[in-house]
Amino acid sequence: MKMDSDLLHSPAVGLAEEEEADMNDWKLPLAFMKKRHSEKIEGSKALAQSWRMKDRMKTVSVALVLCLNVGVDPPDVVKTSPCARLECWIDPLSMSPQKALETIGANLQKQYENWQPRARYKQSLDPTVDEVKKLCTSLRRNAKEERVLFHYNGHGVPRPTVNGEIWVFNKNYTQYIPLSIYDLQTWMGSPSIFVYDCSNAGIIVKSFKQFALQREQELEVAAINPSHPLAQMPLPPSMKNCIQLAACEASELLPMNPDLPADLFTSCLTTPIKIALRWFCMQKSAKLVPGVTLDLIEKIPGRLNDRRTPLGELNWIFTAITDTIAWNVLPRDLFQKLFRQDLLVASLFRNFLLAERIMRSYNCTPVSSPRLPPTYMHAMWQAWDLAVDICLSQLPTIIEEGTAFRHSPFFAEQLTAFQVWLTMGVENRNPPEQLPIVLQVLLSQVHRLRALDLLGRFLDLGPWAVSLALSVGIFPYVLKLLQSSARELRPLLVFIWAKILAVDSSCQADLVKDNGHKYFLSVLADSYMPAEHRTMAVFILAVIVNSYNTGQEACLQGNLIANCLEQLSDPHPLLRQWVAICLGRIWQNFDPARWCGVRDSAHEKLYTLLSDPIPEVRCAAVFALGTFVGNSAERTDHSTTIDHNVAMMLAQLINDGSPVVRKELVVALSHLVVQYESNFCTVALQFIEEEKNYTVPSPANTAEPGNLTPVRDSPAIPRLRSVNSYTNIRAATTARNLNKSLQNLNLNEEGGPAAFSPGNLSTSSSASSTLGSPDNDEYILSFETIDKMRRVSSYSSLNSLIGVSFNSVYTQIWRVLLHLAADPFPEVSDLAMKVLNSIAYKATMNARPQRILDSGSLTQSAPASPTSKGTHIHQASGSPPMPSTSSSSLTNEVPKPPAREQPATRPPYTPTLGGQAPHSHQFPRTRKMFDKGPEQAAEDGDEPGGHRNYISAALQTGLCDWSAKYFAQPVMKIPEEHDLESQVRMERQWRFLRNTRVRKQSRIITQRGVSRLDDQIFINRNPGVPSVVKFHPFNTCIAVADKDSICFWDWEKGERLDYFYNGNPRYTRITAMEYLNGHDCSLLLTATDDGALRIWKNFADQKNPEMVTAWQGLSDMLPTTRGQPSASTHSAGMVVDWEQETGLLMTSGDVRVIRIWDTDREMKVQDIPTGADSCVTSLSCDSKRSLIVAGLGDGSVRVFDRRMGPNECRVMTYREHGAWVVKAHIQKETDGQVISVSVNGDVRFFEPRTPDSINMLQTVKGLTALDIHPQANLFACGSMNQFIAVYNANGDVISNIKYYDGFMGQRIGAISCLAFHPNWPHLAVGSNDYYMSIYSAEKRLR
Repeated sequence: MKMDSDLLHSPAVGLAEEEEADMNDWKLPLAFMKKRHSEKIEGSKALAQSWRMKDRMKTVSVALVLCLNVGVDPPDVVKTSPCARLECWIDPLSMSPQKALETIGANLQKQYENWQPRARYKQSLDPTVDEVKKLCTSLRRNAKEERVLFHYNGHGVPRPTVNGEIWVFNKNYTQYIPLSIYDLQTWMGSPSIFVYDCSNAGIIVKSFKQFALQREQELEVAAINPSHPLAQMPLPPSMKNCIQLAACEASELLPMNPDLPADLFTSCLTTPIKIALRWFCMQKSAKLVPGVTLDLIEKIPGRLNDRRTPLGELNWIFTAITDTIAWNVLPRDLFQKLFRQDLLVASLFRNFLLAERIMRSYNCTPVSSPRLPPTYMHAMWQAWDLAVDICLSQLPTIIEEGTAFRHSPFFAEQLTAFQVWLTMGVENRNPPEQLPIVLQVLLSQVHRLRALDLLGRFLDLGPWAVSLALSVGIFPYVLKLLQSSARELRPLLVFIWAKILAVDSSCQADLVKDNGHKYFLSVLADSYMPAEHRTMAVFILAVIVNSYNTGQEACLQGNLIANCLEQLSDPHPLLRQWVAICLGRIWQNFDPARWCGVRDSAHEKLYTLLSDPIPEVRCAAVFALGTFVGNSAERTDHSTTIDHNVAMMLAQLINDGSPVVRKELVVALSHLVVQYESNFCTVALQFIEEEKNYTVPSPANTAEPGNLTPVRDSPAIPRLRSVNSYTNIRAATTARNLNKSLQNLNLNEEGGPAAFSPGNLSTSSSASSTLGSPDNDEYILSFETIDKMRRVSSYSSLNSLIGVSFNSVYTQIWRVLLHLAADPFPEVSDLAMKVLNSIAYKATMNARPQRILDSGSLTQSAPASPTSKGTHIHQASGSPPMPSTSSSSLTNEVPKPPAREQPATRPPYTPTLGGQAPHSHQFPRTRKMFDKGPEQAAEDGDEPGGHRNYISAALQTGLCDWSAKYFAQPVMKIPEEHDLESQVRMERQWRFLRNTRVRKQSRIITQRGVSRLDDQIFINRNPGVPSVVKFHPFNTCIAVADKDSICFWDWEKGERLDYFYNGNPRYTRITAMEYLNGHDCSLLLTATDDGALRIWKNFADQKNPEMVTAWQGLSDMLPTTRGQPSASTHSAGMVVDWEQETGLLMTSGDVRVIRIWDTDREMKVQDIPTGADSCVTSLSCDSKRSLIVAGLGDGSVRVFDRRMGPNECRVMTYREHGAWVVKAHIQKETDGQVISVSVNGDVRFFEPRTPDSINMLQTVKGLTALDIHPQANLFACGSMNQFIAVYNANGDVISNIKYYDGFMGQRIGAISCLAFHPNWPHLAVGSNDYYMSIYSAEKRLR
């Protein structure tokens, strides 16, 4: 990607270098920017699919009523001479009247039978009123709920009347007798379709509607007033579902042109091609086609239903064109009703569009009800004229010389038009008008491949395109094509079906019914198929087996499990992911599939995916193993052993780097918990007991509870921004559970629980959102209790656990869940809290009724027996089982403390350390467990309050639905970041130019040499004592962390941009920060001394900060070393170093290893043992040489080469410092040196290849903080003794800062942290007096 050098607003200094720098920015990988980080893990909102015909109908009976009275003209129409005479293409005067009438009737029936051969036809020729009544009532009786057609030809009787009557005859044909439309409606009933071919036919349509309205009103009256005479009569049928087609408006006469048939309307509706060709020949333009006469048209070869013949092809083109016009002009629901619901109705309406075109040219306007928008001017009619023209121009030679028929280019051209629409269009535009034609083309083998390809590209535009295609009626076509054995169609059909099922999964049933699943099973098993197509096939199968028993059975018989297991190790990650999801779904609540998997040792084959480099694949494997153990069938010893094995394999993912995987892990383990509920209840009770009797060795236990004083005055405390996606769990749960052991958990480093922590402030705002469930008041185990349990279980010997062997699987899994409940990522801990509380609740409910009775408040309730395992657990709501006798009395008797009437938003709380017992279990627990309040107790005795929604067998993470979204979104479109014109790309380009400018300008300054660094360019009071500061490498933002919150300042404008809570528990603090992707979309990483890493986005701009991901970077931080920070003995906490080039994150601290995380895979890639017995205090790495330098608490500096094995990777150890190393730094040049500084102020320079230091400088004593400028060869030291000294590379002091500017020259506080800007010569300093200041070289240089 060449950068445009003109864009650089800078003098052309060393342009070659500059462009190089830009190129590097483009090449740098980005961390945590995948879809799983930027999107919510949930499926797309299901669009309501309206394409399925809820009520497909057939027209089963047809009444043909002809009132012709051949030879006698009705009195009210004066006919021209000559006049139009043909009825059904027969001249009635060419034979005797009776014979003519019968022939016309027979012909009309044949014409209708072309469109609907299976209906029952009844002719009624020149009938009386009674005959019509008998005919209609008998047809309705036989048709039941189906549709009946009434065709009326009134050419031999007077015109319809305004009163709503049509005419028939008396017995002797001496009089015309009126027949009321109202009566006709009654006899015909509904649903019906009426065709009126007579003059002034529009009058009938109007009368019909009026009568229908009148009926509705009568129905309403009868419904309100039962004594009304109408109420006793049988209810008249509703006329809502009736369709009418009339030949002309109320005031128009039918055309009498002798060249046309008299029943022009009927001809258009029943013999459209014949009349269309005649009409074409009658136009002036027909003279352009020489040699075509009306006689010749009669001789067009072929059959209407054979598409290879001229007549058949014309009919096919006609169908495609009229369908297309209708689809483009009509509202969707009307199109569905008229053109897709009933074959005969659809044909009549397609032909009606032709009638409108032809009859309007003779000043007649056909009318329909429901009314259609005018279509006679639609552009597609020109395509029809062209097709007719091309066909007719060949006729003379075909008929006279017998030459071969050349097929019309119509379909190929329409496909090209569709292709143009696909390639040229913009995002938001009208749908392509050729879509219905593509559908017609699927019928022909010639264009099928191309049509499927274009259809696939259309469906790829997104769910809206799939919905459109389904509404056109594509479904039956692509379903039928699955019976084709053509290999070349396979990839196209698989793609199309994947798109359809991603949008509408209800098609699973249709596929299984038509054996369509076999098609996809064979694609999956076909090793010659490219991986992408097998992926789509397995996705389709995963939809077919998803919660659909018939599908599961069909696919099990089709050998799906063996097929999937073979592909688990495919190199294509998306295929591995979907194979696992598919397996997880086929044996979900379907035991035969599970046993089939057991026989094939499926679970063992899935274990390999648990360490897959792609988090989504690990996730899918966890999902599959979760449903594998989560089956509800009876358990044998064999299956229990398997469950235990799977559980222990899953437990290894407890510290997986991806929260998506850990969330799935909680759900998988919850299946196990549901399965072995009684065992888990036992474990839970023992843990609860244990936690009560044990005090955790808290880091701050030494502080006396008596003399705690608030460290800060409250008015100075700023209001924190609430952070979405992070409900302040820690804070809110504390507020909920005042009875928890405050002594142990509240003491923070400053030594007092009342000391400011964002928890105290945000309680009221976040209480409502805590844990995202309405029943959080009912939590039995608070976060504090769980956290304490977790720590108890890891420190104490737990020897007192009775009954459950210490290391039973259930205990281990309980520990895993405790660990996950303290997960740094809120969604993971929420889920785990739900599972734990559900079990704790059931345990205390079912196994401990005596405890409740002991409290003396209850006297008359029988003890509840412990539930037998798994009996009730699969009730839909997952409500905890309870014997009903005891439950009702319990619920009623428990007294209700007045504390319940608190206001919903509680004031920020200050803990009282009074005489409250650390755990007053008895009273509050019992109350919380049962009480919903007396007024409600009666109705819900069996479902004690609030808990029934904790956990059910259906706990889910949305991972599968989220993964399925991939197939619903465009796959072929270039992603926005690769589109050179997109905004994303432009913004990125702008950022990279900014980076180049900053690098270049700062380099000019640092190369000139910095002679002093004491110009204070920023000072402000931070909300908390600064513990870590970090400059953004390219913009003017600086992040300042205090114990558990982060503040962002703009150092150029001097204003605060943001302040939010990091979410670490109270007894931990932030000890390191890094900017990730600093060159582009920055994220902020925070590390806390309990080993947790959190990554934030959207900070320091106007949005709410959001946690992108969080994980336990170091699981075994040694908690005992955490104590009060003093210069020499304080713990290192967690230290990190970040390599943008490789995406690797080095972490260490109070542990004996350096752990390397690959952020791309979100997994641990290496543990390098430090070989020392003290903590790591500083890390620095050089990616080009693969070196890592660590400074340790014992004064040693160790160099590791991460390319070597764990035993030989330590390549150098320097032991020249006598005390704690404050900073170890490796320069990034090819032969860069290692620089290290100890707390005694001795700075040593090492050459990585030589065993002794090559240089040494002595700086200040009592060093608390130090940083080295990567470009300018400066280092700054901060001292306990309230000053900062800045040195150059030779060890000369260039600045000594003791006082702040202004403020009457107030003395600087003890230095708590300092950091250089990676590019500019700026130094940020935080001190214990809350102030944060930045110093720079002389102003003019900036």
